[in-house]
Amino acid sequence: MFSSIRAGFTHQRTIALGGALSAAGLASIWLVPNAAADKAPEAPPSALNPSEWKAFKLQSIDTGGPPNTNRYRFALENSKQEVGLPVASCLVTRAAIGSENDDGSKKFVIRPYTPTSPKDAKGYFDLVVKVYEQGKMSKHFGELKEGDEVEMKGPLVKFQYKANMKKKIGMIAGGSGITPMLQVASEIVSNPDDKTQVSLVFANQTEKDIILKKELDEMAAKHDNFQVYYTIDDIGEGVGKEWKGGVGYVTREMATEHMPPPSDDNLVLICGPPPMYKALSGEKKSPKDQGELAGILKAMGYTEQQVFKF
Repeated sequence: MFSSIRAGFTHQRTIALGGALSAAGLASIWLVPNAAADKAPEAPPSALNPSEWKAFKLQSIDTGGPPNTNRYRFALENSKQEVGLPVASCLVTRAAIGSENDDGSKKFVIRPYTPTSPKDAKGYFDLVVKVYEQGKMSKHFGELKEGDEVEMKGPLVKFQYKANMKKKIGMIAGGSGITPMLQVASEIVSNPDDKTQVSLVFANQTEKDIILKKELDEMAAKHDNFQVYYTIDDIGEGVGKEWKGGVGYVTREMATEHMPPPSDDNLVLICGPPPMYKALSGEKKSPKDQGELAGILKAMGYTEQQVFKF
């Protein structure tokens, strides 16, 4: 599923190393006594602007994921440009698809999304979107065609990650709430100097609904400091004997087994639908207000400083 995403995460460090070797090779061949030659080329400007909406053209649509879930690849202005999102942050999209204004025009609907492509991907970025019939923006994405444009701006920084800021990070995600977790986990495992241990519990309705499962499984297989545990609501016919994960909602027992213990050296990140927040951590009051810690995590002894709600 989404093979190009997987390839990007697998090879992004190899490509960076190859580029460094090529530069060194060229320097040794020419040895031109020119000050400009010793100066590293300036990085191209970020594709996003936090205060200005910009239109991005849809380059391709990959429908090879879970049901009603597509990967949308958007082109940047040039092949060397990066989308420019620090970890962990998102971008926001808008489309004039809402209710009518007095003048007959449509109101804008605005929704946040976290790209799933590597943060240093050049010339493009990917959004994985699950299309819901009742979801205004996701339904709009489902109707897009190659060549269409979507207005976006950002980045909106949600959680400022720094290497080794915690010894252990636990993650609890539900559905499309996996995208910021993937962003953080990818940042950690791509840095050999980052020794943070990451454990993820990922909840979905069925096994077929698990977004980016192959990418997560590959990450777990290749990196000792990343583990993933899946739980689903419905095993489905003929799957029961093969399913090795959990069944049902994320419980206190699951959290105890797979999350790091309460400690100022550890952190638990959570992202999912409102019922998940309510049961596990208490709801956020607003994008800038985490709200009080409640639910299972509070009962387990975590403090508000030890839990972050995306």
